[in-house]
Amino acid sequence: MTVIFGILAIIAVTPFLWMLSASFKQPADLFKYPIEWIPKKWDLDNYKEVWFGQYPFFLYYWNSIKITVITVVGCLFTSSLAGFAFAKLQFKGKEALFLLYLATMIIPSQILLVPRFVLFDKLGLINSHWSIILPGVFSVLGTFMMRQFFSTLPNEILEAARVDGAGYWRMFWRISLPLTKPALVTLLILTFTWHWNEYENPLIFLRDNDLYTIPLGLTNYVDENSTNYTLIMAASVSALLPLIAIVAIFQKWFIEGIASSGVKG
Repeated sequence: MTVIFGILAIIAVTPFLWMLSASFKQPADLFKYPIEWIPKKWDLDNYKEVWFGQYPFFLYYWNSIKITVITVVGCLFTSSLAGFAFAKLQFKGKEALFLLYLATMIIPSQILLVPRFVLFDKLGLINSHWSIILPGVFSVLGTFMMRQFFSTLPNEILEAARVDGAGYWRMFWRISLPLTKPALVTLLILTFTWHWNEYENPLIFLRDNDLYTIPLGLTNYVDENSTNYTLIMAASVSALLPLIAIVAIFQKWFIEGIASSGVKG
């Protein structure tokens, strides 16, 4: 079994290794067969062109960071608040409301694009980063994950806090939330990955080049006559660095959160 998973891991990582190798090659060497996994001549010009060339890749990078960070922080806050309410508070219609909210997951996001575009056009948010940020701040999956994790916390802890005079906000912020670090980290990684790589919504709602995110910025290296694959590979490698850093830093809590978020319902 270990050998099988090892082979599958090698197969999965092979495209990334080829992308890394291709980012240091000259265009003429890119599609040589057999593949030269280690370039005979390491060419850094691709990275120089990406970061300091014709297109403002620094700006695309900053736009992606801005949108992703604000979206992730907002999603963690709203999802944890809603998850705590659905898990620990008692109010009429709670289960029905939660099931109704959960049922919205079956609606394909593409169906909502036209109504969302009309709404944001009325609000004057088209061609603005807020048209990307605001929908991402609210996450059904995030609420579900946090609700599942909050449900595993003993009610006795909150009862003791209530006896000591703690209100709902203090029970949430000072007592419950610090105990949900694995779930928060899991949601952080998933949300960061989704919005860092998001292409569809920026393509529809953003018009100006100086508002583009990295996925949209990559299209600048494709024109009617040719595609500069080496520059795309260099830009893609640069775009992967924050994702690799996030997963490497939070890997321990991510695994724990995935394992425990579905234990209780």
